[in-house]
Amino acid sequence: MHRFLSISSKSTSLKNQKQLHLPLVSSVSSATPKGQSCSHYFNQKSPSLGSRLGFDRFISSGYFPNRVNLRGHERNGNGFLRLKGLVGEIRNYSSETDRESIDYDVVIVGAGPAGLSAAIRFKQLCREKNADFSVCVVEKGAEVGAHILSGNVFEPRALNELLPQWKDEEAPINVPVSSDKFWFLTKDRAISLPSPFDNKGNYVISLSQLVRWMGVKAEELGVEIYPGFAASEILYDEDNNVVGIGTNDMGVAKDGSRKENFQRGVALKGRITLLAEGCRGSLSQKIMKEYKLREKVQAQHQTYALGIKEVWEIDEKKHKPGAVLHTLGWPLDSKTYGGSFLYHMKDRQISIGLVVALNYHSPFLNPYEEFQKLKHHPSIKSLLEGGSVLQYGARTLNEGGFQSVPYPVFPGGAIIGCSAGFLNVPKIKGSHTAMKSGMLAAEATFGVLHGGSNMEAYWDALRSSWVWEELHRARNYRPAFEYGLFPGIALSALEHYVLKGKSPFTFKHGKPDHEATNVAKLHSSIQYPKPDGVLSFDVPTSLHRSNTNHNHDQPAHLRLRDPDIPETVNLPEYAGPESRYCPARVYEYVPDEKNQLKLQINAQNCLHCKACDIKDPKQNIEWTVPEGGGGPGYSVM
Repeated sequence: MHRFLSISSKSTSLKNQKQLHLPLVSSVSSATPKGQSCSHYFNQKSPSLGSRLGFDRFISSGYFPNRVNLRGHERNGNGFLRLKGLVGEIRNYSSETDRESIDYDVVIVGAGPAGLSAAIRFKQLCREKNADFSVCVVEKGAEVGAHILSGNVFEPRALNELLPQWKDEEAPINVPVSSDKFWFLTKDRAISLPSPFDNKGNYVISLSQLVRWMGVKAEELGVEIYPGFAASEILYDEDNNVVGIGTNDMGVAKDGSRKENFQRGVALKGRITLLAEGCRGSLSQKIMKEYKLREKVQAQHQTYALGIKEVWEIDEKKHKPGAVLHTLGWPLDSKTYGGSFLYHMKDRQISIGLVVALNYHSPFLNPYEEFQKLKHHPSIKSLLEGGSVLQYGARTLNEGGFQSVPYPVFPGGAIIGCSAGFLNVPKIKGSHTAMKSGMLAAEATFGVLHGGSNMEAYWDALRSSWVWEELHRARNYRPAFEYGLFPGIALSALEHYVLKGKSPFTFKHGKPDHEATNVAKLHSSIQYPKPDGVLSFDVPTSLHRSNTNHNHDQPAHLRLRDPDIPETVNLPEYAGPESRYCPARVYEYVPDEKNQLKLQINAQNCLHCKACDIKDPKQNIEWTVPEGGGGPGYSVM
C-alpha cells in the first residue's frame, strides 16, 4: 500500500505524486504556542499548505482498529481514512541550494516503536500543558511498518505507560504467551532446559501491525507522518549544531543524471531532531562519529547479530496460539553464538527465525543456509510439514547492551531506540526499551522547547529509568559467550539464577564483528545441502516473499570506499565472505570477459539488514539509504 493524495477529487499514488513534483505535506499541523519565539512560522492562521495546493493527505499507517475515534474522518474508496476540515499554520518554504526547506519544532527520523512513542509522548505533553508544537516523522519505508516483519514477543510495560487504554482501543495485541519453552538442539534431538525468558504477561504480536496502529494514534494527536521519504543527510548550522535532516533526491539515474521525474529532496528543519532509525542507522552512525559519543562515556563498540525470519501458515491442528520456543545449539557450531525462535501468532501463523552473532570466525559460514538447515531438524520439521511460507525477511540486532550504549545526546537532538542499542539480549527483546527511550527523549525535548531546559535531561532520565536498570542487570549475558557455547551457558546461568545481575564485575566484549572474521586458510569450506523447495528454499524464492523492490535505475545505495578491495583483499584472503553473510544475494563474484572474478552488487535485492556495513572485514562497504519507499514491503499480518 502507498499513501494516496486527492487532487481535483481524484486519487493518485505516491509514485504519481512524485512524477507531478508536488511536495507532500500534511493537512494536520500545529501553531506556535503563545509566548514562544519561533520565527520560522507565519503568525496568521490559514488553511494548510496541502489545502492551498489542492490536495489532502490520507492517513498512511494502514491499520485501523474498530473503535478508533472517527469523528472528523471519512473513508475513501480505497479503505483509507482522510482527515476533514483541518487547518493549521502555513509552513515557511525557503530555497536552499534549489531545494525546499520546511520548518518543524521536532523532526523524528524513523516510524518504528521508538520514533512513534517519542512523537505520541511529545504530543501528549503538548495537550497536558496547552502548548502547540509541530512534529514530523519521516519513514523510508513505503508505509509505516513496511520494513518490520511480523513476529515478536512483546512486553507491554512501556505501552502501559504511554497509552494505558490500549486494550480498550483495540491495539493489535491479543495473543498472550501461553507456553514458554527453551531447548538445546543437537543434530537429531531437542533437550529441554529451564526457560530463562520469563514471558508471563507478554504477548505474541505482529510488530508491523503494532506500529501501524501507533501511527494512527500519533496522527490523531496531530503528528505528521511521511512514509516513503528517506533521510539521507544531517543538516548543521554554522556552529555545528544539528538543525534537521535532508531527504534523498528522487528520480536520479544510475549514472547520476536527472531523469524526467527528478524531484529534489526536502530539507526538514527541526529545533530538535530525534534519530530513531533502528539498528545501525546510517545517520546515527555519522552522528556518533562526528560528536565522539561513544568516547564521551567510554562505551565499548557495538556488537551485532543477524536475524533471518520467515512467517508460515501451518496446519490448524499443530497451531498453539501464544506458544513460544527458543533454542540454542545446532545448527551453529560451539564457537558461534546464536539461536532460533519460533512463535505461534494468531490465524494459524507462526514466526520462525535464526539469530547468528556477527562475530563468527569462519568466512565460509552462511547464516541464510544455517537457517535453511534449522528447518530440517526433526522437532521443527514436524511442525512445518504441510504448511506454507508467507513472508521472508532479515535484520540486524544490537547485542552490545549496557556496555555499548553511547552518550545519546548531541547538539540539536538525540539518538533513541535501537539506533542507540537498548536491546535486552537475554530477553531477546528491545521494543519495550526502545519505546521507553523515545518517551524519555520526548519529555526532555518538551522541556527544551517549553521550559528552557536542555537535552542532557534525556541522558539523566535514561540512567534513572527501568531501562538502565534492566540493561545493567543483563550486561554480562552476551559477553559471557565470548568463551564459547558451554562456558557461556554456565556463566549466563550463574548471572541469571544466582547473582541475578548483581555481580561486582562487568565483562567486556571481544573484537568488533568485522575483525572477528578469520582468513580463509584457517577454515574449511562448508558444503550446505541443496534446498528441497518444501522446507528450505533458495535465495531468489525467499526474496520474492519479502516483496523487496528498488528502482533499478538509481545510484547504488551500497558503496565501496575502495573499489579494489573486493578483488585484492576480500576474495583472495577471505574467500569473498560478502557473498555468504548477505541474506539477499546482493553481493556476487562473477567472471568478467577475461574470466576474472569481479564483485557484482545487486543493490535491488537489498533487505536493508545492514549486515554488510557491519561484517565486511575491511569496513569497505557503506550502507546508505536508497530512494524513499524502496526495500522490503512486509504486508500486514
